Amino acid sequence: MYFYLKQEINNSILEAVKLAFEKKELKENIIPSIEIEEPKIALHGDFSTNIAMVMAKTQKMPPKKISEIIIKNICDKEKKFTKIEVAGAGFINFFINLSFWYPTLKKIHDYDIKFGSSNLGKGKKVLVEFVSANPTGPIHIGHGRGAAVGDTIARILSFSGYNVQKEYYINDSGKQINTLGYSTLLRYRELFGHSIDFPQDCYPADYIKDIALEIKNEKGDSLLYGDEKENIKYCASFSAKKILDAIRNDLNLFGIEYDNWYSEQSLYDTNKVQTTISYFRDKNIIYEKEGALWFKTSQFGDEKDRVVVRQNNEPTYFASDIAYHKDKFDRKFDKIINVWGADHHGYVDRLAASIEAAGHNKEDFRVVLINMVNLLRGGIPVAMGKRTGEFVTLRDVMDEVGTDAARFIFLTRHYESPLDFDLEIATKKNNDNPVFYVQYVHARISSILKKASEANIVWDENRVALLNTEEDVKIIKLLARFPEVVRIAAECMEPHRITFYLMELASSFHNYYNKHKVLSEDLTLSNTRLYLMITIKKVIRNGLSLLGVSAPEKM
Repeated sequence: MYFYLKQEINNSILEAVKLAFEKKELKENIIPSIEIEEPKIALHGDFSTNIAMVMAKTQKMPPKKISEIIIKNICDKEKKFTKIEVAGAGFINFFINLSFWYPTLKKIHDYDIKFGSSNLGKGKKVLVEFVSANPTGPIHIGHGRGAAVGDTIARILSFSGYNVQKEYYINDSGKQINTLGYSTLLRYRELFGHSIDFPQDCYPADYIKDIALEIKNEKGDSLLYGDEKENIKYCASFSAKKILDAIRNDLNLFGIEYDNWYSEQSLYDTNKVQTTISYFRDKNIIYEKEGALWFKTSQFGDEKDRVVVRQNNEPTYFASDIAYHKDKFDRKFDKIINVWGADHHGYVDRLAASIEAAGHNKEDFRVVLINMVNLLRGGIPVAMGKRTGEFVTLRDVMDEVGTDAARFIFLTRHYESPLDFDLEIATKKNNDNPVFYVQYVHARISSILKKASEANIVWDENRVALLNTEEDVKIIKLLARFPEVVRIAAECMEPHRITFYLMELASSFHNYYNKHKVLSEDLTLSNTRLYLMITIKKVIRNGLSLLGVSAPEKM
């Protein structure tokens, strides 16, 4: 209904301007794109447009005069508008007849779990790759924020008509995996009383010791002998698998399931890295200089060319990344989205350059950069994790505050902004806790519906005109806006828009509940307000579902 009303206003303005052209009240010219916004102040109406200011230059006329001409020529046979006024420097404000908002409620009832969905994506294939943490240690809270953002973007896009797949890229090749294997082997030797000199670049945390003990129990002392390279290789494979299994379990607990786990090593095993390098050499985009192979990324928007194969014939990470992203498009995805930590911002241009060099549009490649998380307890920074010695894990946070609170709070700010995550607030059962604040609406309405059922009070959709208080109207208009919020969240890939909306709707509900009795002696009004409550419950549930957060029946 919200989008329908915006479209109706758009059409009304368009017809009014055309009519003004015909009557020579305005100079005939190209009609600019009509921007229709919701005013921040309710007294300024339901919708507003600045079209008069946009047209002022070509019309050589004051915006207020243009606004007056447009308003005079608007035809409103259906009485959609109770008032249209000129405001400020020439804004046109539209006040919608309440009767045109009421159909929103029936639409919510009819569409149910699909209310807010759309065909925006028209079935286009989208690949969302997120988290992709190296299997060298547990995932930390920074990864957790990326996981919440990536998974929610995928959910929103799917709800908006895209064919979405979620993928985890396993960095199981290269130096860091070899370092993992060596770290584990050193801890394994330590278990047999060997004195070791533990290098600074190895992984010192306790989980390495745990894995080393598992290897000892399985292999005995056999890795104390034989070829060290082979022993390191075994330890690396064993450790990476154990850590990756733990990552899978943590992400499953976090409500995330991937369609595909893609191994970096598989790119080498299937010869895709070498094939990709040959492909670009044939196109003269990869060239040889000083014994190394370089990619002409500077020709495609990067600041300089990049090495893909070193002088020692070892490929760089960039080489496998080029092959991986080429493979994404080879799999016929129309758009690929990567969710990375903000520290990877310098890597975006070179990868975008490789995608354009392969003949694809840069616009079909999007990188979402996630800023840092500051973990607090009562406003005081939290110390490092005990098992990692370096960071607090996502599992630690989930164990303390729960999955719902973690996911919701990770999404309470735009991902480009730093986030303060206070564990003390996240565990509170009051309105200071944002997820509790929203979930409580769903639980409270569930309680109301249960009480109504016990009293044989049923909802009634036939007297919606009784919903005419200021609080009724505010909630109905908010409910109508939900599909628009989802659409913009999908277009901008900004999950926090859903979170903000739910908190605004929850605030309106709490205000409503404090001022009005849903179930009262006035049975007719109770029936109608019950109808409204059900629509609020459905929208809260749909919004929470997009965030991967549960909608509890009781709390």
